[in-house]
Amino acid sequence: MTVTAVARLQARPGLEPAVREQALALVAATRAEPGNLSYRPYEDPLAPGAWVILEEWQDEAAWQAHLASPHLAEALARTASLLADTPDVQVFTAPS
Repeated sequence: MTVTAVARLQARPGLEPAVREQALALVAATRAEPGNLSYRPYEDPLAPGAWVILEEWQDEAAWQAHLASPHLAEALARTASLLADTPDVQVFTAPS
């Protein structure tokens, strides 16, 4: 069963460039993880600092491994002070 995660982020005013840098920095490390099918960050062109991150994973085990990965923990720790609020993350599954 594939897993799709949709994360919505909003940068604190004035910190938009730092959030952009952080979002893009996660692409290579996440794409290299076993079971990752895609990882795509999108910034809203009409609302600077508003991001949607779409992630697709081969299965629940791959998703859970990602959540436990050191690079994600480090990124979340750095990003927390850059965001206006806690990220809104929704997780969906689809039969494989």
